[in-house]
Amino acid sequence: MNSKLNKRIIAVVSVVICIALIFIINNGQHEAGIVKDEPTNAVIEPTNEAEPTPTAEVIVKEIVEPSVEEGIPSLYEAYSGYFPIGAAIEPFQTSGLKANLLKKHVNWLVAENAMKPVSLQPTEGIFNWTQADQLVEFAKANNIEVRFHTLVWHSQVGDWFFKDNEGKPMVDETDEAKREVNKKLLLERLDTHVRTIVSRYKGDIKSWDVVNEVIEPADPGGMRASEWYKVTGTEFIETSFRVAREAGGPDIKLYINDYGTDDVAKRDRLYELVKEMLDKGVPIDGVGHQTHINMNWPPVSSIIESMEMFAGLGLDNLVTELDMSLYVWNDHNDYGEEIPEQILQKQADRYRELFEAFKAHKDIISGVVFWGIADDHTWLSTFPITRTEAPFLFDKQLHAKPAFWAVVDPATRQ
Repeated sequence: MNSKLNKRIIAVVSVVICIALIFIINNGQHEAGIVKDEPTNAVIEPTNEAEPTPTAEVIVKEIVEPSVEEGIPSLYEAYSGYFPIGAAIEPFQTSGLKANLLKKHVNWLVAENAMKPVSLQPTEGIFNWTQADQLVEFAKANNIEVRFHTLVWHSQVGDWFFKDNEGKPMVDETDEAKREVNKKLLLERLDTHVRTIVSRYKGDIKSWDVVNEVIEPADPGGMRASEWYKVTGTEFIETSFRVAREAGGPDIKLYINDYGTDDVAKRDRLYELVKEMLDKGVPIDGVGHQTHINMNWPPVSSIIESMEMFAGLGLDNLVTELDMSLYVWNDHNDYGEEIPEQILQKQADRYRELFEAFKAHKDIISGVVFWGIADDHTWLSTFPITRTEAPFLFDKQLHAKPAFWAVVDPATRQ
């Protein structure tokens, strides 16, 4: 009984609400001058009020399609009297517009990821050559040299390297006798990895990053506390270089590669390590300076000073991973898609200063490699946060930026 009564009350209330809404809507329309319900012969008074004009400014931006600018100088040709110019790439960039940009502007290539340990030997004894071969074949077909990056690294390396014969982590072993067994096993695996790769590519690749990022001043002894180091000490470094020389012969050049080599603490520890290795007869030919920099730091003089120190040991210097972030370290701002012109000009000025210094020291620098080629593809877009980055000489449309003209003689600009 109560249920039926409630339903009737709800129905009545609903009808009342509907009628009220209709009244409100109609009243509002008349007040606003809306006369939908006027008869067709109604007279509508003319008004002298002008039609309202839009107050918001409409900006139509020109859509610029990606293309390779054929009328500008070739970057590597502009530096033919100094040193090769290179770029790091992924296999997908060996076709299409990006491939054309590379062919025009660089005469050196390095694999961004395709030649790292986990890419070439993800599982023990099973090598994957497909992507690395693709890069080598592209380079050979276009008369471009290839650098190898990297035989040994603490990152992007298969976990299997560091498991003992029972599948347990080597670093957890506390028994000294077993630790020696593990060290021997790890160095044997390293020997196989290095020897197999160098033997395959020694006829195609002359410049090799053998070990990468082994210095970390904050870790004990200034050596990065990687699994390589925890199990073998510095023997993994010695083994890598000796095996690479054995497999590749005297004609290939072997480099130890690291970032932040302009930092005094890191530079000095790397210098100590390299000198120690050279004193032991370890065949190190040069130092790779990654040179991931930003628009304010480090001073160009610090970069050159570090190179001069290693040159004093009779070693070659390479700039191996050059890019220039728009943001200083720990700055999490984002310029968005429209980077201010003054920022691009500041970047250009810094690139000019950097390359003028490189040219002035061409006797101790044998190559400059960018860690990418254009702003549409850079690891910095997600490091340390996801945002707009523009670290190279070419923008996202593959067109020359002010930075390009800063390092190429502006007099050649058409």
